[in-house]
Amino acid sequence: MLVIHMGGWIFFNESPIASRRHDVQLEDCIILPEGRILSSSRASWKSCRGNLTLPKIPESNMALSVLGVFLGLLLEVSAHGPSSVPRTSWRHEEVSLAEFSEPGVFNYSTLLLSEERGALYVGAREAVFELDINDVSVKNNQVLWKVPARDMRLCTLKGKSEETDCQNYIRVLQVLDEEHLYVCGTHAFQPLCDYLSLKDFTLMGKQDDGRGKCSFDPAQSFTTVMVDGELYSGTAYNFLGSEPIISRFSRPQSLLRTEYSTSWLNEPSFVFADVIREGSNSPDGDDDKIYYFFTEVSVEYEFFGKLLIPRIARVCKGDLGGQRTLQKKWTSFLKAKLVCSMPELNFVFNVVHDVFIVKTPDWRETVIYGVFTSQWGNMGLSAVCAYNMTSVDEVFSKGKYMQKATVEQSHTKWVQYNGITPSPRPGACINNQNRMQNITNSLLLPDKTLQFVKDHPLMADPVLPIGHGPRLTAKDVNYTQIVVERVTALDNRVYDVLFTATDKGFLHKSVVFEGGSHIIEEIQLLKNPQPIKTLLLSTKKEGSFLYAGSDSGVVQSPTAFCGKYMTCTDCILARDPYCAWDTRATSCINIFQKQDNRQHRKFIQNLRGDADECPSALPRSIDRPRQVVVKPGSSAELACSVRSNLAQVFWKVNDSILTESGHFLLMGDSGLLIYSVAPQNQGRYDCWTVESAAGKNFTRLVASYSLQLELPEISPVSSVEIVKVPDPDPSSSRTISTTTAPRGNNGNGNTAGPSPLTPSTLSSVPPPPLTRPATTANVYGAKTETKLYVPPQSSDSRNQGPEIKDPHAKYLQYDNSNALLFLFLLFFLLFLFGLGYNCYMQYLPGPCLRLRAAVLGSQKKPQREYTACEAGLMEVLPEKQDRNEPPHQNGALRDTGYETEPESGNGKIPSNSYEEDNDSTSKQGPFDINCESQPIEFADADAS
Repeated sequence: MLVIHMGGWIFFNESPIASRRHDVQLEDCIILPEGRILSSSRASWKSCRGNLTLPKIPESNMALSVLGVFLGLLLEVSAHGPSSVPRTSWRHEEVSLAEFSEPGVFNYSTLLLSEERGALYVGAREAVFELDINDVSVKNNQVLWKVPARDMRLCTLKGKSEETDCQNYIRVLQVLDEEHLYVCGTHAFQPLCDYLSLKDFTLMGKQDDGRGKCSFDPAQSFTTVMVDGELYSGTAYNFLGSEPIISRFSRPQSLLRTEYSTSWLNEPSFVFADVIREGSNSPDGDDDKIYYFFTEVSVEYEFFGKLLIPRIARVCKGDLGGQRTLQKKWTSFLKAKLVCSMPELNFVFNVVHDVFIVKTPDWRETVIYGVFTSQWGNMGLSAVCAYNMTSVDEVFSKGKYMQKATVEQSHTKWVQYNGITPSPRPGACINNQNRMQNITNSLLLPDKTLQFVKDHPLMADPVLPIGHGPRLTAKDVNYTQIVVERVTALDNRVYDVLFTATDKGFLHKSVVFEGGSHIIEEIQLLKNPQPIKTLLLSTKKEGSFLYAGSDSGVVQSPTAFCGKYMTCTDCILARDPYCAWDTRATSCINIFQKQDNRQHRKFIQNLRGDADECPSALPRSIDRPRQVVVKPGSSAELACSVRSNLAQVFWKVNDSILTESGHFLLMGDSGLLIYSVAPQNQGRYDCWTVESAAGKNFTRLVASYSLQLELPEISPVSSVEIVKVPDPDPSSSRTISTTTAPRGNNGNGNTAGPSPLTPSTLSSVPPPPLTRPATTANVYGAKTETKLYVPPQSSDSRNQGPEIKDPHAKYLQYDNSNALLFLFLLFFLLFLFGLGYNCYMQYLPGPCLRLRAAVLGSQKKPQREYTACEAGLMEVLPEKQDRNEPPHQNGALRDTGYETEPESGNGKIPSNSYEEDNDSTSKQGPFDINCESQPIEFADADAS
């Protein structure tokens, strides 16, 4: 049995087999264990059988084979996946955003927009707010809906958290009529619904059971849509969340729902639902349809884990259920697989997160946009796929069905049904043809048709995307929400602009072209990284806005930031359908906002990004380099703010392209860092960017600097005065030289005193030696324009030079040589003291001990400790001549590992000859041994 087709491989219950996509679409072939092959209408049996070989691999190796191939696919996608990045990134503090949040209130995840009333309704935890549609920071009304203490206790007794689970999370906000909203909340895992009066903004107290309309768990996914006063929902029907249903609720009628069967719904995660008005002006009298989008666990494929499949399902608005079969159940429920994959990499996005439907007057031109990711979220890939409503309708109205088949008498598989389809067509809405057969509603459908629908809710054919691939792909991004606006640009072409929210609080704005898409900008909507749970779009004539809901609050953002593009080139390269360059006002404007005297203005817009249409730029202040003065040897950082993430940055130094070397470092923010600035690093530094668009390269000068060294100059020397300094030593005489400037006006109206001495970096005159004869005058040059280097003067108070008053040359006053010498002598003395102390305390080996003996004047040569004892131990004892003689040890000494104990008590050795000596021996310590007077005897020595 075929498991799944991924990455050019087919997985079935025995082994993976390779396929060639140009030979046959093998994902349409189903291989049974006995070798029999089934296929869909797009692939024949012969082509499937002719291109497949079935190697036999043990069942135990199946999981490893599948896992190995899948890991290889992950590596391929990671290395060669999409690299779409936004052209411009705006931080939260760089854009004008309106925000709303209330202290102690969380989970602002339910939003309802009412442009007629100019209000945005927000459902949060235990509260409903009415905000101004033009400025969400303005709160007009609010109502609180808390959980009673009794219901709270019941919730906690069921094992739920009082702080999080047992609150009332408002999950449903739908317009019932002009004066009322239908509101539902989780209400401590006991869903309740009520009616909110818009006149006084209060709850009316007419509570309904919320089962089947609202989820029990606030963290569980669900979806609702109100159609002509009837609430359509996709949620869980029980406390455990194990019974998912798609239902319809209306006051006169009872609840209509799906069958409780894994064939109908298998652990679904609902994301979106909406109505398509197919019945209006329909030539065949068809009915309106409600479409649901969700991700569920696959029933038609086998996999080593739970394989998720994105689905689209539909029901008919006029469905009333069956008379005998499928009573109070949908008779029109059908579902199909949504395909979103990267054909070049054979990678499948199998989880749908959100859907937006771009509706048109003709339902056949309606386009469905969906946000997809991979089930294996560590890939970091997201995609946006688009689907035509005509292809969706073709799958449901003309496609084949799937059915269960028993394999090997125990296993149930899903295969394509190729038998005769009953009439009327199962799952179809009531149309004029049915009415001609006196079938005016679903209650009159024959049981054969209803039983077929009950057993065959899954369609065999998938819904393929437009272009057989994603309209937008992004790497290292997880999209959570999407809204789409269809706009007409100045070239009279219609473009779909996508707004996709991420799980980190960012918003991506993209435009779809015929050949692909372009991410215009990225906006940080939320200060702290957190998922955006709801995204709404308002398209008013005064200006369109985006509203994003999260756990922490609501954020309002304009749909375009045209005014932040300061040049015509930036405005055109952004390729934003909302923006155009106004040549009269020399600014980038939003063409959909009201403009005064627009007919007399000239706008430039090119969505290909061809900026050659921009007028020649006038001389700018950037052409005058910014002066940067640094000290010699220090570092200089030159900033280059580049807004475009698609632009490449390069630097020029004195009209030569700079390459990174040991002195230069190109930083991540396009800046330049220069290490240890030297005279040869002076000059002009220009930051340039080059960006490609419309097959051309556009180069721009972004920043310009003039780097100079800080070179303090010595004032012109006018005279040299030799001053004799008296010396306490009469045998010597020292003279020092001082330079004085001519007295007069110094530019400040003051009489100039002695000129301060400052260093110079001119190398034309070599610096004098640091040591020179005491009687030599320190005089340099007669030319007044010569810059001189003055070495630091000696710290000797008898040879002190003139006081230095220039703050840039203060370091010349200090000479650290004496301090360094003092520290060296101090550490040397400490070292000698430590060495002597360790020698005296006998902590160091023999050479130091000999030094100690020499210093103390000892004539005795140092010996090792216990030398006498060792000599006594090495003596060979004579043999015993007589029994009366005291016993002595024989031969070599034996070391038994025991310490020698005094021969008294239980430690002595019995001996007749030594009884009289026991008293004297016991008085000695255990180690008091006189090695020179007697040999050593051991306690465990042999006694004879």
